[in-house]
Amino acid sequence: MAKQYDVLFRLLLLGDSGVGKTCLLCRFTDNEFHPSHISTIGVDFKMKTLEIDGIKVRIQIWDTAGQERYQTITKQYYRRAQGIFLVYDITSERSFQHIMKWASDVDEYAPDNIQKILIGNKSDEEEKRQVATEQGNKLAKDYGMDFFETSAFTNHNITESFTRLAEQVLSANKKDLDLLRASVTDELNLAALEEEEGITDGAAASQKGCWC
Repeated sequence: MAKQYDVLFRLLLLGDSGVGKTCLLCRFTDNEFHPSHISTIGVDFKMKTLEIDGIKVRIQIWDTAGQERYQTITKQYYRRAQGIFLVYDITSERSFQHIMKWASDVDEYAPDNIQKILIGNKSDEEEKRQVATEQGNKLAKDYGMDFFETSAFTNHNITESFTRLAEQVLSANKKDLDLLRASVTDELNLAALEEEEGITDGAAASQKGCWC
């Protein structure tokens, strides 16, 4: 059987509950958008393959719960990630202010060479905007991150932001590319991962439908 991808990367979506992380994920992987909001419980993931510089990159995107009670579970996934999206809602000043807390968690728990992008989601809701684009740009610059304003509703900057993070991760791991290469038989064994990470009590990852 021919290999379906050359390398596997794991990306995390982090941010407060309700900022639209699940909607971003579903728009990117399935090109779907559902306005009904069902909060993520624990961690979910979806997969997509991109071709970057002739390399087939399989990205496994983990959608994390933003609620405080799930953050112990979420933090267990930080060290396995190569890239992280820090997501806030442009209509919520509170979610923007909390980006500093999320970034601090990343610094504490994630690998040193983790790649990060700041996302200001729900750019279609301009009339409700509480966070100026300039504020997002400044925060991203302070943290040395790229910045995108996105809309899962209109599909604005979705492919661009996910592709950019995948490019950054690929570039950062060029030297270790041979170690990261995977065959189709190396697909993630989710049950084994859950056992290794000690995730129990129904808060484990599962591939759910795209209900944001």
